[in-house]
Amino acid sequence: MTQNASAAPRVPKRVAAVIINSLKGGVVPRIGLPYITVGRETEIRALLTDLDLIADGGASFRFLVGRYGSGKSFLLQTIRTHAMGEGFVVADADLSPERRLQGGQGQGLATYRELIRNLSTKTRPEGGALTLILDRWISNLQTQVASELAANDPGGVAPVPDDPALVTAVDARIRTEVASLEEMVHGFDFARLLTLYFHASTTGDDETKSHVVKWFRGEYRTKTEARQELGVTVIVGDDDWYDYIKLFARFLKGAGYRGMLVLIDELVNLYKIPNAITRQYNYEKILTMYNDTLQGKAHYLGVIMGGTPQSIEDRRRGVFSYEALRSRLTQGRFAREDMRDMLAPIIHLHPLTYEELLVLAEKLQQIHAGYFGYEPRLGENDLVRFLQIEFGRVGADTHLTPREVIRDFIELLDIVYQHPELSVEQVMGSAGTASVTGAVAAGAAEGASTRAGAPYAPGALPTREGANGPDGGATSAGGAGSMASVVAPAVPSTDPNAFAEFEI
Repeated sequence: MTQNASAAPRVPKRVAAVIINSLKGGVVPRIGLPYITVGRETEIRALLTDLDLIADGGASFRFLVGRYGSGKSFLLQTIRTHAMGEGFVVADADLSPERRLQGGQGQGLATYRELIRNLSTKTRPEGGALTLILDRWISNLQTQVASELAANDPGGVAPVPDDPALVTAVDARIRTEVASLEEMVHGFDFARLLTLYFHASTTGDDETKSHVVKWFRGEYRTKTEARQELGVTVIVGDDDWYDYIKLFARFLKGAGYRGMLVLIDELVNLYKIPNAITRQYNYEKILTMYNDTLQGKAHYLGVIMGGTPQSIEDRRRGVFSYEALRSRLTQGRFAREDMRDMLAPIIHLHPLTYEELLVLAEKLQQIHAGYFGYEPRLGENDLVRFLQIEFGRVGADTHLTPREVIRDFIELLDIVYQHPELSVEQVMGSAGTASVTGAVAAGAAEGASTRAGAPYAPGALPTREGANGPDGGATSAGGAGSMASVVAPAVPSTDPNAFAEFEI
Protein backbone atom coordinates (compact mmCIF):
# COMPACT_ATOMS: atom_id res chain seq x y z
CA MET A 1 0.00 0.00 0.00
CA THR A 2 2.86 2.36 0.71
CA GLN A 3 4.31 1.63 -2.71
CA ASN A 4 0.97 2.45 -4.36
CA ALA A 5 0.82 5.72 -2.47
CA SER A 6 4.32 6.78 -3.47
CA ALA A 7 3.49 6.08 -7.13
CA ALA A 8 0.31 8.11 -7.00
CA PRO A 9 0.21 11.12 -9.33
CA ARG A 10 0.70 14.53 -7.78
CA VAL A 11 -2.56 16.44 -7.46
CA PRO A 12 -2.44 20.16 -8.40
CA LYS A 13 -3.12 22.41 -5.41
CA ARG A 14 -6.23 23.98 -6.92
CA VAL A 15 -7.71 20.54 -7.63
CA ALA A 16 -6.72 19.25 -4.18
CA ALA A 17 -8.47 22.21 -2.53
CA VAL A 18 -11.67 21.52 -4.47
CA ILE A 19 -11.57 17.82 -3.58
CA ILE A 20 -10.96 18.38 0.14
CA ASN A 21 -13.47 21.21 0.59
CA SER A 22 -16.19 19.50 -1.44
CA LEU A 23 -15.91 16.14 0.30
CA LYS A 24 -15.75 17.73 3.74
CA GLY A 25 -18.94 19.62 2.87
CA GLY A 26 -20.65 16.41 1.79
CA VAL A 27 -20.85 17.27 -1.92
CA VAL A 28 -19.19 15.77 -4.98
CA PRO A 29 -16.29 17.77 -6.49
CA ARG A 30 -16.73 18.76 -10.14
CA ILE A 31 -13.05 18.23 -10.92
CA GLY A 32 -10.33 15.83 -9.79
CA LEU A 33 -12.53 12.72 -9.58
CA PRO A 34 -10.00 10.36 -11.24
CA TYR A 35 -7.67 10.98 -8.28
CA ILE A 36 -10.16 9.52 -5.77
CA THR A 37 -12.17 6.99 -7.76
CA VAL A 38 -12.15 3.49 -6.25
CA GLY A 39 -14.43 0.54 -6.80
CA ARG A 40 -17.61 0.65 -8.90
CA GLU A 41 -15.92 -1.35 -11.67
CA THR A 42 -19.06 -3.20 -12.77
CA GLU A 43 -21.26 -0.09 -12.70
CA ILE A 44 -18.73 2.01 -14.62
CA ARG A 45 -18.19 -0.75 -17.16
CA ALA A 46 -21.94 -0.94 -17.82
CA LEU A 47 -22.26 2.82 -18.29
CA LEU A 48 -19.22 2.94 -20.58
CA THR A 49 -20.96 0.35 -22.75
CA ASP A 50 -23.85 2.80 -23.05
CA LEU A 51 -21.46 5.50 -24.32
CA ASP A 52 -20.38 3.22 -27.16
CA LEU A 53 -24.03 2.66 -28.05
CA ILE A 54 -24.71 6.42 -28.08
CA ALA A 55 -21.68 7.11 -30.28
CA ASP A 56 -23.00 4.55 -32.79
CA GLY A 57 -26.25 6.47 -33.16
CA GLY A 58 -28.31 4.69 -30.53
CA ALA A 59 -29.75 5.88 -27.24
CA SER A 60 -29.78 4.62 -23.66
CA PHE A 61 -31.68 5.20 -20.42
CA ARG A 62 -30.53 4.20 -16.93
CA PHE A 63 -31.54 4.69 -13.32
CA LEU A 64 -28.82 4.78 -10.63
CA VAL A 65 -30.41 3.80 -7.34
CA GLY A 66 -28.80 4.12 -3.92
CA ARG A 67 -29.34 5.63 -0.48
CA TYR A 68 -28.28 9.17 0.40
CA GLY A 69 -24.50 9.31 0.48
CA SER A 70 -24.03 5.92 -1.19
CA GLY A 71 -22.18 7.39 -4.16
CA LYS A 72 -24.85 8.10 -6.81
CA SER A 73 -23.76 11.66 -7.45
CA PHE A 74 -20.11 10.63 -7.33
CA LEU A 75 -20.67 7.97 -9.99
CA LEU A 76 -22.66 10.40 -12.13
CA GLN A 77 -19.82 12.93 -11.97
CA THR A 78 -17.28 10.21 -12.75
CA ILE A 79 -19.17 9.22 -15.89
CA ARG A 80 -19.60 12.91 -16.74
CA THR A 81 -15.84 13.48 -16.60
CA HIS A 82 -15.08 10.40 -18.68
CA ALA A 83 -17.76 11.19 -21.28
CA MET A 84 -16.38 14.69 -21.83
CA GLY A 85 -12.91 13.26 -22.26
CA GLU A 86 -14.27 10.91 -24.92
CA GLY A 87 -15.77 13.72 -26.99
CA PHE A 88 -19.35 13.78 -25.69
CA VAL A 89 -21.30 16.85 -24.64
CA VAL A 90 -22.74 16.44 -21.14
CA ALA A 91 -25.69 18.31 -19.59
CA ASP A 92 -26.56 17.77 -15.93
CA ALA A 93 -29.20 19.10 -13.54
CA ASP A 94 -30.49 18.35 -10.05
CA LEU A 95 -34.25 18.29 -9.63
CA SER A 96 -35.78 20.49 -6.93
CA PRO A 97 -39.21 21.92 -6.05
CA GLU A 98 -38.56 24.57 -8.75
CA ARG A 99 -37.13 22.10 -11.29
CA ARG A 100 -39.18 19.11 -12.35
CA LEU A 101 -39.75 17.20 -15.58
CA GLN A 102 -43.25 18.61 -15.94
CA GLY A 103 -45.12 21.38 -14.17
CA GLY A 104 -47.83 23.95 -14.55
CA GLN A 105 -45.62 26.86 -13.50
CA GLY A 106 -42.60 26.39 -15.71
CA GLN A 107 -40.81 23.74 -13.62
CA GLY A 108 -40.10 21.59 -16.68
CA LEU A 109 -38.71 24.56 -18.60
CA ALA A 110 -36.56 25.41 -15.57
CA THR A 111 -34.97 21.95 -15.81
CA TYR A 112 -34.29 22.49 -19.53
CA ARG A 113 -32.65 25.85 -18.79
CA GLU A 114 -30.45 24.26 -16.15
CA LEU A 115 -29.40 21.50 -18.54
CA ILE A 116 -28.48 23.95 -21.30
CA ARG A 117 -26.71 26.26 -18.83
CA ASN A 118 -24.61 23.26 -17.70
CA LEU A 119 -23.71 22.08 -21.21
CA SER A 120 -20.10 20.94 -20.81
CA THR A 121 -17.33 19.76 -23.11
CA LYS A 122 -13.75 18.68 -22.64
CA THR A 123 -12.51 22.23 -23.17
CA ARG A 124 -15.32 23.80 -21.11
CA PRO A 125 -15.92 21.29 -18.27
CA GLU A 126 -17.48 23.82 -15.91
CA GLY A 127 -20.53 24.38 -18.16
CA GLY A 128 -21.71 27.26 -20.32
CA ALA A 129 -20.45 25.66 -23.53
CA LEU A 130 -23.42 26.49 -25.81
CA THR A 131 -21.79 29.45 -27.57
CA LEU A 132 -18.52 27.55 -27.86
CA ILE A 133 -20.34 24.62 -29.49
CA LEU A 134 -22.11 26.87 -32.02
CA ASP A 135 -18.92 28.72 -32.93
CA ARG A 136 -17.00 25.46 -33.29
CA TRP A 137 -19.71 24.10 -35.58
CA ILE A 138 -19.46 27.13 -37.88
CA SER A 139 -15.65 27.10 -37.82
CA ASN A 140 -15.53 23.42 -38.74
CA LEU A 141 -17.96 23.94 -41.64
CA GLN A 142 -15.97 26.91 -42.95
CA THR A 143 -12.73 24.93 -42.75
CA GLN A 144 -14.21 21.93 -44.56
CA VAL A 145 -15.79 23.99 -47.32
CA ALA A 146 -12.70 26.17 -47.74
CA SER A 147 -10.56 23.05 -48.15
CA GLU A 148 -12.91 21.70 -50.79
CA LEU A 149 -12.92 24.99 -52.69
CA ALA A 150 -9.11 25.15 -52.54
CA ALA A 151 -8.88 21.60 -53.86
CA ASN A 152 -11.08 22.53 -56.83
CA ASP A 153 -9.18 25.78 -57.51
CA PRO A 154 -6.35 25.41 -60.05
CA GLY A 155 -4.26 27.77 -57.95
CA GLY A 156 -4.98 25.86 -54.75
CA VAL A 157 -5.62 29.06 -52.78
CA ALA A 158 -8.08 28.80 -49.88
CA PRO A 159 -10.72 31.57 -49.82
CA VAL A 160 -10.80 34.12 -46.99
CA PRO A 161 -13.61 33.82 -44.37
CA ASP A 162 -15.66 36.74 -45.76
CA ASP A 163 -15.32 35.61 -49.40
CA PRO A 164 -18.85 35.67 -50.93
CA ALA A 165 -18.20 32.33 -52.65
CA LEU A 166 -17.23 30.75 -49.32
CA VAL A 167 -20.27 32.21 -47.55
CA THR A 168 -22.59 30.88 -50.26
CA ALA A 169 -20.97 27.45 -50.18
CA VAL A 170 -21.12 27.23 -46.40
CA ASP A 171 -24.77 28.33 -46.45
CA ALA A 172 -25.53 25.50 -48.86
CA ARG A 173 -23.64 23.05 -46.67
CA ILE A 174 -25.58 24.17 -43.59
CA ARG A 175 -28.88 23.55 -45.39
CA THR A 176 -27.67 20.05 -46.16
CA GLU A 177 -26.49 19.47 -42.58
CA VAL A 178 -29.73 20.62 -40.96
CA ALA A 179 -32.04 18.85 -43.43
CA SER A 180 -32.17 15.79 -41.16
CA LEU A 181 -33.20 17.99 -38.22
CA GLU A 182 -36.18 19.42 -40.13
CA GLU A 183 -37.83 15.98 -40.11
CA MET A 184 -38.00 16.00 -36.31
CA VAL A 185 -40.57 17.74 -34.11
CA HIS A 186 -39.76 21.49 -34.03
CA GLY A 187 -36.79 20.72 -36.26
CA PHE A 188 -37.65 23.30 -38.92
CA ASP A 189 -37.42 26.25 -36.53
CA PHE A 190 -34.35 24.75 -34.85
CA ALA A 191 -32.58 24.48 -38.21
CA ARG A 192 -33.67 27.97 -39.20
CA LEU A 193 -32.12 29.45 -36.08
CA LEU A 194 -28.86 27.61 -36.70
CA THR A 195 -28.72 29.18 -40.16
CA LEU A 196 -29.56 32.57 -38.66
CA TYR A 197 -26.68 32.21 -36.20
CA PHE A 198 -24.27 31.48 -39.05
CA HIS A 199 -25.30 34.56 -41.04
CA ALA A 200 -25.06 36.72 -37.91
CA SER A 201 -21.53 35.38 -37.34
CA THR A 202 -20.38 36.17 -40.87
CA THR A 203 -21.81 39.71 -40.75
CA GLY A 204 -20.67 40.45 -37.21
CA ASP A 205 -24.23 40.87 -35.95
CA ASP A 206 -23.65 40.14 -32.26
CA GLU A 207 -27.15 41.21 -31.27
CA THR A 208 -28.80 38.57 -33.44
CA LYS A 209 -26.33 35.97 -32.20
CA SER A 210 -27.27 36.75 -28.60
CA HIS A 211 -30.96 36.50 -29.47
CA VAL A 212 -30.44 33.06 -31.03
CA VAL A 213 -28.50 31.88 -27.97
CA LYS A 214 -31.29 33.26 -25.77
CA TRP A 215 -33.81 31.18 -27.75
CA PHE A 216 -31.74 28.01 -27.48
CA ARG A 217 -31.49 28.55 -23.72
CA GLY A 218 -35.27 28.70 -23.43
CA GLU A 219 -35.26 32.24 -22.06
CA TYR A 220 -38.03 33.71 -24.23
CA ARG A 221 -41.18 34.05 -22.16
CA THR A 222 -43.64 34.79 -24.98
CA LYS A 223 -43.91 33.87 -28.65
CA THR A 224 -44.54 37.52 -29.48
CA GLU A 225 -41.13 38.50 -28.12
CA ALA A 226 -39.44 35.74 -30.13
CA ARG A 227 -41.25 36.74 -33.31
CA GLN A 228 -40.26 40.39 -32.95
CA GLU A 229 -36.57 39.62 -32.38
CA LEU A 230 -36.02 36.50 -34.48
CA GLY A 231 -39.04 36.02 -36.71
CA VAL A 232 -39.91 32.58 -35.27
CA THR A 233 -43.31 31.72 -33.88
CA VAL A 234 -42.33 28.95 -31.44
CA ILE A 235 -40.38 28.93 -28.19
CA VAL A 236 -39.17 26.19 -25.87
CA GLY A 237 -42.02 25.39 -23.49
CA ASP A 238 -42.79 23.39 -20.39
CA ASP A 239 -44.41 20.54 -22.33
CA ASP A 240 -42.04 20.13 -25.29
CA TRP A 241 -38.55 20.86 -23.86
CA TYR A 242 -37.50 17.21 -24.21
CA ASP A 243 -38.06 17.44 -28.01
CA TYR A 244 -35.37 20.12 -28.11
CA ILE A 245 -32.99 17.91 -26.12
CA LYS A 246 -33.36 15.29 -28.87
CA LEU A 247 -32.69 17.97 -31.49
CA PHE A 248 -29.57 19.09 -29.65
CA ALA A 249 -28.29 15.49 -29.56
CA ARG A 250 -28.63 15.13 -33.34
CA PHE A 251 -27.13 18.58 -33.96
CA LEU A 252 -24.14 17.89 -31.69
CA LYS A 253 -23.25 14.81 -33.70
CA GLY A 254 -23.15 16.94 -36.83
CA ALA A 255 -21.09 19.54 -34.97
CA GLY A 256 -18.26 17.07 -34.45
CA TYR A 257 -19.12 15.56 -31.07
CA ARG A 258 -19.87 11.90 -30.39
CA GLY A 259 -23.26 12.47 -28.78
CA MET A 260 -25.04 13.96 -25.79
CA LEU A 261 -25.31 12.61 -22.25
CA VAL A 262 -28.04 13.99 -19.95
CA LEU A 263 -27.62 13.46 -16.18
CA ILE A 264 -30.60 14.17 -13.90
CA ASP A 265 -30.13 13.66 -10.16
CA GLU A 266 -32.37 13.95 -7.08
CA LEU A 267 -35.43 12.12 -8.40
CA VAL A 268 -36.56 12.11 -4.78
CA ASN A 269 -37.97 15.59 -5.45
CA LEU A 270 -40.60 14.01 -7.70
CA TYR A 271 -41.42 11.54 -4.93
CA LYS A 272 -41.97 14.49 -2.58
CA ILE A 273 -44.55 16.20 -4.82
CA PRO A 274 -47.71 16.29 -2.67
CA ASN A 275 -50.20 16.29 -5.55
CA ALA A 276 -50.73 12.79 -6.97
CA ILE A 277 -51.79 14.04 -10.41
CA THR A 278 -48.69 16.24 -10.74
CA ARG A 279 -46.49 13.29 -9.76
CA GLN A 280 -48.13 11.16 -12.43
CA TYR A 281 -47.49 13.81 -15.09
CA ASN A 282 -43.80 13.79 -14.15
CA TYR A 283 -43.62 10.00 -14.26
CA GLU A 284 -45.36 10.11 -17.63
CA LYS A 285 -42.54 12.35 -18.89
CA ILE A 286 -40.02 9.75 -17.66
CA LEU A 287 -41.99 7.09 -19.55
CA THR A 288 -41.84 9.18 -22.73
CA MET A 289 -38.07 9.58 -22.43
CA TYR A 290 -37.64 5.90 -21.60
CA ASN A 291 -39.71 4.75 -24.58
CA ASP A 292 -37.99 7.14 -26.98
CA THR A 293 -34.51 5.95 -26.10
CA LEU A 294 -35.29 2.24 -26.11
CA GLN A 295 -37.50 2.27 -29.20
CA GLY A 296 -34.99 4.08 -31.39
CA LYS A 297 -36.86 7.40 -31.59
CA ALA A 298 -33.88 9.25 -30.11
CA HIS A 299 -30.35 9.18 -31.52
CA TYR A 300 -26.94 9.99 -30.06
CA LEU A 301 -28.59 10.54 -26.68
CA GLY A 302 -28.07 8.98 -23.27
CA VAL A 303 -30.12 9.69 -20.14
CA ILE A 304 -29.07 8.71 -16.60
CA MET A 305 -31.29 9.50 -13.61
CA GLY A 306 -30.28 9.14 -9.97
CA GLY A 307 -32.64 8.47 -7.07
CA THR A 308 -33.07 6.73 -3.74
CA PRO A 309 -34.63 3.25 -3.50
CA GLN A 310 -37.76 4.78 -1.97
CA SER A 311 -38.18 7.33 -4.76
CA ILE A 312 -38.04 4.52 -7.33
CA GLU A 313 -39.64 1.47 -5.70
CA ASP A 314 -42.35 2.95 -3.48
CA ARG A 315 -45.61 1.81 -5.11
CA ARG A 316 -47.64 4.57 -3.50
CA ARG A 317 -45.61 7.68 -4.46
CA GLY A 318 -42.44 6.53 -6.23
CA VAL A 319 -41.73 5.79 -9.89
CA PHE A 320 -43.25 2.33 -9.43
CA SER A 321 -46.58 3.96 -8.58
CA TYR A 322 -46.89 4.55 -12.33
CA GLU A 323 -47.86 1.10 -13.53
CA ALA A 324 -46.49 1.52 -17.05
CA LEU A 325 -43.03 2.25 -15.62
CA ARG A 326 -43.20 -0.40 -12.90
CA SER A 327 -43.95 -3.15 -15.41
CA ARG A 328 -40.97 -2.08 -17.52
CA LEU A 329 -38.45 -1.61 -14.71
CA THR A 330 -39.21 -4.41 -12.24
CA GLN A 331 -36.35 -6.88 -11.85
CA GLY A 332 -36.81 -10.31 -13.43
CA ARG A 333 -36.83 -13.62 -11.62
CA PHE A 334 -33.28 -14.76 -12.41
CA ALA A 335 -31.22 -11.84 -11.05
CA ARG A 336 -29.92 -12.27 -7.48
CA GLU A 337 -27.81 -10.31 -5.03
CA ASP A 338 -24.68 -12.16 -6.14
CA MET A 339 -25.69 -12.25 -9.81
CA ARG A 340 -26.80 -8.78 -10.89
CA ASP A 341 -27.93 -7.83 -14.37
CA MET A 342 -25.85 -4.75 -15.18
CA LEU A 343 -27.60 -4.35 -18.53
CA ALA A 344 -30.98 -3.77 -16.86
CA PRO A 345 -32.45 -0.22 -16.80
CA ILE A 346 -31.94 0.06 -13.01
CA ILE A 347 -28.45 -0.17 -11.49
CA HIS A 348 -28.49 -0.62 -7.71
CA LEU A 349 -25.37 0.73 -5.99
CA HIS A 350 -23.93 -1.65 -3.42
CA PRO A 351 -21.82 -0.36 -0.51
CA LEU A 352 -18.10 0.00 -1.06
CA THR A 353 -16.13 -2.85 0.46
CA TYR A 354 -13.88 -2.24 3.46
CA GLU A 355 -10.88 -2.78 1.21
CA GLU A 356 -12.05 -0.09 -1.21
CA LEU A 357 -12.66 2.32 1.67
CA LEU A 358 -9.14 1.61 2.90
CA VAL A 359 -7.71 2.49 -0.51
CA LEU A 360 -9.86 5.63 -0.66
CA ALA A 361 -8.64 6.72 2.77
CA GLU A 362 -5.02 6.34 1.66
CA LYS A 363 -5.69 8.41 -1.48
CA LEU A 364 -7.34 11.17 0.54
CA GLN A 365 -4.46 11.27 3.01
CA GLN A 366 -1.97 11.69 0.16
CA ILE A 367 -4.03 14.54 -1.34
CA HIS A 368 -4.45 16.22 2.06
CA ALA A 369 -0.75 15.91 2.88
CA GLY A 370 0.26 17.21 -0.54
CA TYR A 371 -2.03 20.22 -0.26
CA PHE A 372 -0.93 21.27 3.23
CA GLY A 373 2.69 20.20 2.74
CA TYR A 374 3.36 17.64 5.45
CA GLU A 375 4.38 13.99 5.66
CA PRO A 376 1.42 11.62 6.12
CA ARG A 377 1.16 10.50 9.73
CA LEU A 378 -1.46 7.75 9.50
CA GLY A 379 -0.08 4.28 8.82
CA GLU A 380 -2.05 1.35 7.53
CA ASN A 381 -2.93 0.19 11.03
CA ASP A 382 -4.25 3.68 11.80
CA LEU A 383 -6.47 3.61 8.71
CA VAL A 384 -7.83 0.21 9.68
CA ARG A 385 -8.40 1.50 13.22
CA PHE A 386 -10.33 4.46 11.81
CA LEU A 387 -12.63 2.13 9.88
CA GLN A 388 -13.08 0.04 13.03
CA ILE A 389 -14.35 3.11 14.84
CA GLU A 390 -16.63 4.11 11.95
CA PHE A 391 -18.20 0.68 11.60
CA GLY A 392 -18.29 0.16 15.35
CA ARG A 393 -21.59 1.99 15.66
CA VAL A 394 -24.86 0.19 16.09
CA GLY A 395 -26.67 0.20 12.76
CA ALA A 396 -23.56 1.12 10.76
CA ASP A 397 -24.17 -1.71 8.30
CA THR A 398 -27.49 -0.29 7.18
CA HIS A 399 -27.09 3.44 7.78
CA LEU A 400 -23.40 4.35 7.41
CA THR A 401 -22.59 5.67 3.94
CA PRO A 402 -19.32 6.55 2.14
CA ARG A 403 -20.23 10.24 2.45
CA GLU A 404 -20.16 10.07 6.25
CA VAL A 405 -16.99 7.97 6.35
CA ILE A 406 -15.16 10.39 4.02
CA ARG A 407 -16.35 13.44 5.93
CA ASP A 408 -15.18 11.96 9.25
CA PHE A 409 -11.83 10.97 7.76
CA ILE A 410 -11.10 14.44 6.39
CA GLU A 411 -12.01 15.87 9.79
CA LEU A 412 -9.54 13.44 11.36
CA LEU A 413 -6.82 14.54 8.92
CA ASP A 414 -7.55 18.20 9.69
CA ILE A 415 -7.26 17.64 13.44
CA VAL A 416 -4.07 15.56 13.16
CA TYR A 417 -2.53 18.29 10.98
CA GLN A 418 -3.57 21.14 13.29
CA HIS A 419 -2.42 19.35 16.47
CA PRO A 420 1.03 17.91 15.76
CA GLU A 421 1.66 17.66 19.50
CA LEU A 422 -0.92 14.86 19.72
CA SER A 423 -0.30 11.36 18.47
CA VAL A 424 -2.70 9.73 16.02
CA GLU A 425 -3.63 7.23 18.75
CA GLN A 426 -4.59 10.09 21.09
CA VAL A 427 -6.77 11.77 18.46
CA MET A 428 -8.59 8.59 17.52
CA GLY A 429 -8.56 7.12 21.00
CA SER A 430 -11.10 9.48 22.53
CA ALA A 431 -13.46 9.26 19.57
CA GLY A 432 -13.08 5.49 19.39
CA THR A 433 -13.74 5.00 23.09
CA ALA A 434 -16.82 7.19 23.02
CA SER A 435 -18.10 5.49 19.90
CA VAL A 436 -17.63 1.98 21.17
CA THR A 437 -18.95 2.78 24.64
CA GLY A 438 -22.11 4.19 23.10
CA ALA A 439 -22.40 1.23 20.75
CA VAL A 440 -22.08 -1.30 23.58
CA ALA A 441 -24.65 0.55 25.68
CA ALA A 442 -27.09 0.81 22.80
CA GLY A 443 -26.50 -2.83 21.88
CA ALA A 444 -27.31 -3.94 25.41
CA ALA A 445 -30.55 -1.97 25.36
CA GLU A 446 -31.70 -2.96 21.91
CA GLY A 447 -30.38 -6.51 21.73
CA ALA A 448 -27.61 -7.96 19.65
CA SER A 449 -27.30 -6.37 16.27
CA THR A 450 -26.34 -8.59 13.36
CA ARG A 451 -24.46 -8.13 10.15
CA ALA A 452 -25.65 -10.38 7.33
CA GLY A 453 -27.00 -12.86 9.88
CA ALA A 454 -23.80 -13.15 11.94
CA PRO A 455 -23.29 -11.84 15.51
CA TYR A 456 -22.21 -8.21 15.46
CA ALA A 457 -19.21 -7.13 17.52
CA PRO A 458 -18.94 -3.36 17.99
CA GLY A 459 -15.73 -2.02 16.51
CA ALA A 460 -14.93 -5.24 14.68
CA LEU A 461 -13.68 -5.22 11.14
CA PRO A 462 -12.66 -8.20 8.98
CA THR A 463 -8.95 -8.80 9.43
CA ARG A 464 -6.35 -8.57 6.69
CA GLU A 465 -3.02 -10.38 6.90
CA GLY A 466 -0.10 -8.05 7.59
CA ALA A 467 -2.39 -5.13 8.43
CA ASN A 468 -4.64 -6.15 11.26
CA GLY A 469 -4.30 -9.88 11.64
CA PRO A 470 -2.80 -11.83 14.53
CA ASP A 471 0.63 -10.31 13.83
CA GLY A 472 -0.60 -6.79 13.14
CA GLY A 473 -0.62 -5.71 16.76
CA ALA A 474 -4.09 -4.10 16.58
CA THR A 475 -6.91 -5.03 18.90
CA SER A 476 -10.63 -4.66 18.71
CA ALA A 477 -12.19 -1.48 19.97
CA GLY A 478 -13.59 -3.43 22.87
CA GLY A 479 -10.07 -4.22 24.08
CA ALA A 480 -10.39 -8.01 23.84
CA GLY A 481 -6.85 -8.40 22.53
CA SER A 482 -7.86 -9.58 19.05
CA MET A 483 -10.56 -8.46 16.69
CA ALA A 484 -13.69 -10.52 16.40
CA SER A 485 -14.17 -11.85 12.90
CA VAL A 486 -17.33 -10.52 11.32
CA VAL A 487 -19.22 -11.74 8.29
CA ALA A 488 -19.75 -8.51 6.32
CA PRO A 489 -21.84 -7.83 3.20
CA ALA A 490 -18.60 -7.43 1.23
CA VAL A 491 -15.62 -9.07 2.94
CA PRO A 492 -12.26 -7.91 1.55
CA SER A 493 -9.71 -10.35 0.24
CA THR A 494 -6.85 -11.47 2.46
CA ASP A 495 -4.47 -10.83 -0.41
CA PRO A 496 -2.56 -7.59 0.42
CA ASN A 497 -2.39 -6.78 -3.29
CA ALA A 498 -6.09 -7.20 -3.89
CA PHE A 499 -7.07 -3.56 -3.47
CA ALA A 500 -9.82 -3.06 -6.02
CA GLU A 501 -9.37 0.20 -7.91
CA PHE A 502 -10.84 1.66 -11.03
CA GLU A 503 -8.99 4.58 -12.54
CA ILE A 504 -10.17 6.62 -15.47
